[in-house]
Order: sequence, then structure tokens, then C-alpha cells
Amino acid sequence: MLIGVPKEVKDFEYRVSVTPDGVRLLRQHGHQVLVEPSAGQGSGFSDEAYRQAGADVVGSKEEVFKRAELIVKVKEPQLAECALFRPGQVLFTYLHLASLPDLTKALMAAEITAIAYETVEAKDHSLPMLRPMSEIAGRLAVQVGAHYLGTVQGGRGVLLAGVPGVLPGHVVVLGAGVVGTSAVRIAVGMGARVTVINLDLDRLRLLDDLYGGRIATCAATESAIERAVMQADLVIGAVLVPGARAPRVISRSLVSKMQAGAVIVDVAVDQGGCCETTRPTTHSDPVYTVDGVLHYCVTNMPGIVPHTSTRALTNVTLPYLVRLASEGVGKAIHSDPGLAKGVNVMNGKITCQAVAESHGLPFTPLL
Repeated sequence: MLIGVPKEVKDFEYRVSVTPDGVRLLRQHGHQVLVEPSAGQGSGFSDEAYRQAGADVVGSKEEVFKRAELIVKVKEPQLAECALFRPGQVLFTYLHLASLPDLTKALMAAEITAIAYETVEAKDHSLPMLRPMSEIAGRLAVQVGAHYLGTVQGGRGVLLAGVPGVLPGHVVVLGAGVVGTSAVRIAVGMGARVTVINLDLDRLRLLDDLYGGRIATCAATESAIERAVMQADLVIGAVLVPGARAPRVISRSLVSKMQAGAVIVDVAVDQGGCCETTRPTTHSDPVYTVDGVLHYCVTNMPGIVPHTSTRALTNVTLPYLVRLASEGVGKAIHSDPGLAKGVNVMNGKITCQAVAESHGLPFTPLL
């Protein structure tokens, strides 16, 4: 199969979807790989490294899209890229379509098969291609939040670790999945006071046992969320419903009751955000203020650490990519129900129920 690796164009997105080592593996399986010039530069991979691995570094993005049968990316295509698709082509990338109605309609109009990393399931029903970026985003969320708590950034002027005689900062983590667990790890390591709120009590028990009483855990109720958020210096939004829009657990009125200069880092922004005041931001313009509360809602947080995140991502995406290319998309998705759940759009129809429901559009079962 002819596989295309375009350069990412989203703001400050330096990851790349296939590394030179990945190219070598694909070549060993008999596939040809087209790479857009400088596609891997931000992650530390030169065009020459791709050539030595057996890739063809072609002249332009347009040529990659024109020739390739399967386009593999990191982030969702921008609308300008959608014009380059042709019917029957396959796209393999993060999509997060539940919060992107215009992109959803553009992919439907393009009549391609769009497979989303984030909705592919393993046999144990985990989300293997979402996990590594969630781990990175959760870790980054606390680092970013600590930075914006500084007064020069508009924050409360609170040091998360505190000092002897002064209480540490209070970090509230909403959700105890992969993002939330990763955020807790960093927050505890920095010496913050940490409160974790989650619906699943078994997850809370696990974290309570892991940290031996160094964190506070709380069942997710409206009143519990309100009390914790009002007292927080930093709130990490880590709520996920796979494929669907994130539930909004922080209302606009609750934001108005938060401490002035508090910070919200909404990692759920890819799926629409778990805060009513969330709107997507970019690394070029990452924060805005609502009622005195700073909001950091960048949709591609791991893109700023590409040396780590590209390797973490391709570790899990490459085996699926090899299967799609070697078996063909039809055979691969029919033989693996978990991979089939990654198909969000096919032949102009939405094949992911959560996406269809998010936009009020018809749902067409894939299998």
C-alpha cells in the first residue's frame, strides 16, 4: 500500500505520525511511504533519515495526498487539508469529531474512511492509542497550571509546593482515568494538596491505596465538585466519555465563584471541554480569563514535547498501521471489532454513534 505522511499544520504541532524506524518496518512489509519535506523535523527526524529508512520524500503536501492510498497523521486534518482528499482514501489519525461539526461534515463530503485513534479499543476495552497522549497531557497539565499560577502570568501567585509555614497550593483533579491519574502523580510529586473527584469509587480506592493518604478522594456529586472547585488554586479537567462530547461538570456560575487568579487546565477540550466556559485555544495564544479565572484549553498539549510524544504515540499506532496496510482496511476492521470502533466516517456516513449523536446527524452501523 502507498502510505502518506504529511507534515502537521496545526499551531505549534511538532509531532509526526511515522518515524524513520516505522518507515523501515512498513518497507519490510512491502509498503511504500511518501513523506512531506520536513515532516519529522520538529521531532528530531531529518528528511535524510527518512530517505535512509526507505521513504520517498516528495515535493509537497499536495503530492502526498494525491498519491497516497492511506494518509496517516497525528492531529485532525484542518479544513484546508480536507480539500486534498479524494473518495475512497483512508485517513488514520486523532479526530475528536464530537466537538468538530464542520470537520465531520467535510470528511463526510470527502467520502473517505476516517479512522480515529481515540476510539479504537483493545480486547480489554481500553483505548490503547489514546492512553500515551493522555499520560503526557495529564503530566503537562500540572506543569502548565503551576506556570500560570504565577502572578506575572495573571495567576494567584501560589507555589504549588508551598514552603514551611505556608500551605501548599490546592490542585483539584476532575476524573481519575489516565489523564487524571497522570496529573495526580505530578501534583503529588510537586508537593501540592490534591483532591481527586470521580464517579467510579474503585478508581478512587486504587488511588487512595497508591498514595497512602497523601491525597483526598471524593465521589463525584454536584455539591462535592462545587466545594472543591471553589477552594482550588488549580483545576485539571480530565473527564472523558469515549468518542462523545465531554460532560460539562463546571458551570459558568461556578467559575464566577472561584478564587481570583485560579487556573483551569481543561484537558477535555478535544472533546468539547468539561467546563462551560471552555473554548479551544492554541499554543500561540493559550490562555484567556473569565471572571478572573485563567483558562488554558490548548487542544494539542503533547505537541510541545514532540521528542517524547512522537515516540510514545508511534509505539502504539505502528502495529495498527501495519495491519491496515497489509490486510487492507476492509479485512482489518472486519477481523477486529476493536479496530472497527475507530471508524468514525465511511463513504459519506457517520459510523460512530457518539459522533452522530453529538451533531444530531444520522448514524450508520459499520458492522
